[in-house]
Amino acid sequence: MIKNKYDISSIEKLSSVALELLKLSHNRIFAIHGGLGVGKTTLVKQLCNHLNIVDSVSSPTFSIVNEYMDTNGEKIFHFDLYRVNDVSELNQLGIDIYIDSGRYCFIEWPALVEPLILDNCTVIKMIKNTNKRELLLLE
Repeated sequence: MIKNKYDISSIEKLSSVALELLKLSHNRIFAIHGGLGVGKTTLVKQLCNHLNIVDSVSSPTFSIVNEYMDTNGEKIFHFDLYRVNDVSELNQLGIDIYIDSGRYCFIEWPALVEPLILDNCTVIKMIKNTNKRELLLLE
């Protein structure tokens, strides 16, 4: 069910939505759904910008997880699970340690891990139409 819908057709709109998501959510785990090229990593960059990340934020497509530090030395984790084929790979990665860390976890392509995080995450779906992009905050 859709809780809220946002127009994210510009980087300025995406930035303000990212800030609102951080303020609205009591969760530190974000499950980010959306097709290829819809802007999932760009959303994570905006979220990290508002969290004062000092590291360069990039897609962890090949590394699967990137670790970033904020100005207080706190870690934030960014996952791209596109290339992960089954739950056993998540277990080898130690996904539960990241999820239980209390740190922000931004997870692109979260389908495999969602059963583990569903009660404790903010679920986002990003949509790219021909003339606009939208972000749906799901319940």
